[in-house]
Amino acid sequence: MKKLITLTTVLLFTALASTQTAPAKKTLTIEAIFAPGGITGRGPETVEWSPDSARVSFVQRDDSGEHAELWSVDAASGEKKLLLNEAKLASLLTSPDKIKNEREKERVLRYRVAGYHWAPDSQHLLFDSLGQLWYYTLDGAAIQLTSSPDPSTDPKFSPDADRVAYVRKHNLYVRSISSNSEKQLTSDKEDDLLNGEVDWVYAEELDVRSNYFWSPDGRDIVFLQMNEKLVPSYPITDWIPTHPVVEMEKYPKAGDPNPAVRLGVVSASGGKVKWISLTDNPDVYIPRFGWVRDGLLWAEVLNRQQDTLDLCFVDARSGRVHKMLSESAPNAWVHVNDDLRILKSGERFTWSSWRDGNTHLYLYSFDKDNPLGSDAKLELQLTKGSFEVVSLDAIDDAAGILYFTCTKDDPRQRQLYSVKLDGSGVQRISQEEGWHRVTFADDGEHYVDHFSATLTPPSWLVCTPGKDCKRVWESHPVDDYGLIEPRFLDFQAEDGTRLYSELLMPTETKPTNKIPVLVYVYGGPAGQTVQNGWFGGTGLFHELLAQKGFAIFSVDNRGTPARDWKFQTSIRHEYGEIELRDQLAALDQLFDRYPQLDRNRVAIWGWSGGGSMTLYAMTHSDRFKAGVSVAPVTDWHNYDSIYTERYYGLPSENSKAYQDLRPADMAAKLHGSLLLVQGTSDDNVHFQNSVQMIEELIKAGKQFRFMAYPGKTHGIGGPADQTHLFHMIEDHLEQELK
Repeated sequence: MKKLITLTTVLLFTALASTQTAPAKKTLTIEAIFAPGGITGRGPETVEWSPDSARVSFVQRDDSGEHAELWSVDAASGEKKLLLNEAKLASLLTSPDKIKNEREKERVLRYRVAGYHWAPDSQHLLFDSLGQLWYYTLDGAAIQLTSSPDPSTDPKFSPDADRVAYVRKHNLYVRSISSNSEKQLTSDKEDDLLNGEVDWVYAEELDVRSNYFWSPDGRDIVFLQMNEKLVPSYPITDWIPTHPVVEMEKYPKAGDPNPAVRLGVVSASGGKVKWISLTDNPDVYIPRFGWVRDGLLWAEVLNRQQDTLDLCFVDARSGRVHKMLSESAPNAWVHVNDDLRILKSGERFTWSSWRDGNTHLYLYSFDKDNPLGSDAKLELQLTKGSFEVVSLDAIDDAAGILYFTCTKDDPRQRQLYSVKLDGSGVQRISQEEGWHRVTFADDGEHYVDHFSATLTPPSWLVCTPGKDCKRVWESHPVDDYGLIEPRFLDFQAEDGTRLYSELLMPTETKPTNKIPVLVYVYGGPAGQTVQNGWFGGTGLFHELLAQKGFAIFSVDNRGTPARDWKFQTSIRHEYGEIELRDQLAALDQLFDRYPQLDRNRVAIWGWSGGGSMTLYAMTHSDRFKAGVSVAPVTDWHNYDSIYTERYYGLPSENSKAYQDLRPADMAAKLHGSLLLVQGTSDDNVHFQNSVQMIEELIKAGKQFRFMAYPGKTHGIGGPADQTHLFHMIEDHLEQELK
């Protein structure tokens, strides 16, 4: 079949192009794409299951974001019910759009920080309004719990629902709801000591969302203390005021001292902290921890090289520690995730590992009566095959079924599957081809499915596994925009590895005209560009370019996620060479298959890691006539310790990888017309990356374009800035390729 496609390229493509889309009735514009709500509308926000698993709640805003209501959906019947009208909700919950601090706004949106929480009795809600906490009863009464000028963050109900814990000024507090009295549990005054608080690098690179947890009986709280005294600071400057304001961000770069961390246990009624010594090595990460049961803790300890992860059980009273298992990944890295779940029987837990070449789920047991007396025992491997388990989503203990999202059908999709706890009965639960992101109720009997596909914009459904789904929300129709269906293609790397690619072709081109090509790249371990899912603002921008005569091409080179161990780890301890070889190999095969594409008019663009790959490609090849690099790392010495060292090693141990991406070595080799873009308040990839690149380009006598977005962070958010940015990208491509 592949040979047939190659021999009949022009004829076949002409037929496909003429049938793949209906004429547009609505004009797709950059303004429409990046307006509040976009062309699809604003979907549900802060989706939360009630603890009794009877209903799921969500905030629904209008497209402008100005008006919002809190709704719930009955899990069994699908019936929607208004919980709080606009007037009530406005006094209890602040829209992220109204947060003035750009860094805080991006934190809330990027990490999906919940603005409200269900109480364990499923009859009360806790609202977080810019750090002020409100206790709301479903019958309509609201009580303000906190009024401190300092925000109270990461609030959590106690298991008995009578108290609320939170973090304020780097310390832990507990407040009684009935008496409205507050108890301070930790009292460190140094800004460098964070008790129960999550710092930037743990949140960004280890997906840590909370650093303290109530014991099941509500008597104690276990928390992580982070000591950032030795962590270097980076200045983030607000240039808009007459007198600029400088905010110092604690940010460990590659090779820098990391936060020193230790676990503490403190009584919820106050008292002395019991500190836990998990290891003699001070230079480690503690990325996950929690309670096995009352009096018994679990904690994960990850070494600095991130190739060994130990699971420890800890006696919370004595502090005694026993290592239950050790997961190692020689010549690779260990994935940190949320796949450890203690089963309700209290003597087994789940674990994920890619020890057999793919990420799969395993079941372990331990001695319930003497948990520190012996190591955990491997009972069985629950999932097997040439695919990746992306996440463990839920366990229905009563039915003995585990639910997980995986790539079993296609790495370009995400599908929900189930398996029995004896390893039998693997079956697919989700039905539609495409991208499913699920959120289960605590009992594992119902879930919310956020579903989309390439030309199917997002919808939200409440589902029962193996039964029906009830639609809760769906996007505005997009049929009238004449969107073009991307084509999924397979190419080969030089070693024969399959590379998944995607091509978006213009529908109206003159037969005699060659078509300019735009390559959209990420190329790194954190990003997959070829997906059978809704493409959002960037994808719609590509649609607009295709309607204007550009072809847009993407390929996931070796080193990108959702493939096996060999594929992902091929780029370990080096940067750029393999990634670029794969990109160019796929591009050459694309031109052979589609001779109407113009080899001499090719541009490349990407954001973040894709911005770095754009710079690398334009300075290590002469294939690209133009490029757009947004928010790139330009020197791995500038990026954070956890991400950089995971893939490229410590600078002291692997200097080569750090030489592969350096402005001083790249600037003189720049080919093509470069547009470089960054926000001045980027706390992820610091603005200094662009400044250093600019300095070296000037020294090398290279002309280029540069745009700084004042006060904007890594995502350069907001309709005005995004509209401006994407118009500039379009103008750059039009000028250089047409």
